[in-house]
Amino acid sequence: MNDRWLHPPSGSSARALLLTILGEFVLPHDGAIWTSTVVRTLATLGVDERNARQAIARLAERGTVRAERQGRRARWHVTPAGTRLLTDGTKRIYEFGAGSDTWDERWLVVLCSVPEGQRAKRHQLRKQLEFAGFGFVAPGVAISPHLEREGAAGAVLGELDLLPQAAVFRAEAGALVSTDELLGRAWDLDGLAAGYVAFVEEFGDRAATEPEGHFAALVELVHAWRRFPFVDPEIPHRLLPESWPSHRAKRLFDTLHDRWSRDANEWYERVERAEGAERAED
Repeated sequence: MNDRWLHPPSGSSARALLLTILGEFVLPHDGAIWTSTVVRTLATLGVDERNARQAIARLAERGTVRAERQGRRARWHVTPAGTRLLTDGTKRIYEFGAGSDTWDERWLVVLCSVPEGQRAKRHQLRKQLEFAGFGFVAPGVAISPHLEREGAAGAVLGELDLLPQAAVFRAEAGALVSTDELLGRAWDLDGLAAGYVAFVEEFGDRAATEPEGHFAALVELVHAWRRFPFVDPEIPHRLLPESWPSHRAKRLFDTLHDRWSRDANEWYERVERAEGAERAED
């Protein structure tokens, strides 16, 4: 199993899991959460109290949440910036895999030569275009089978002040390079396929009992799945091997999410109400 697809880097686990909880549960339930609820919910995922408190504090430092003091206790509210972050992330997660599979055999090609003396900017260009779903076939040459991503490419180039030295084309591949070769140059398809297989292996036989178990399982499911929209360029399936595993993984995600969601949300609501009631009695 390729564990790097399923687990965040060391040191960021609690914060990343908390972001998933904020997007999946807190934002739809009035956008606020008690510190004690943060501790309780993360405990179901094996995070101790110290790391749970540190996670919410770090998100506050980043402007994702803000604290409202109520006596000795704190209630954390998702900020407008945090709302945009979580809303955009949720939209990307749940719309991922639902797009059209049509392709007119044209590629969106971004050409941009960055001088050797601007290595940091060159790195940012590659990183941001890859985040937008582009793959690099050569230094300074990125491609995507999605022509509608031209706006995203232009936004990246503009943000990095690279528009004067860039060009964007809509092009068809010639006979010298096959589509399979272009795909192999631009993306690590073997690694991506291994990620989907690992996801199916991780959750295919996952059984959850009791509402608290459904909550933990749902958080882990969404947390694992949320990586794919940011690493999978959604290559049209007609260009991929017949056995490409993303469809199976997507069906599993949808099935388990539907199965666990009701009990998970009811458990979260009970915990948050109980914490609020405790506050009222203080």
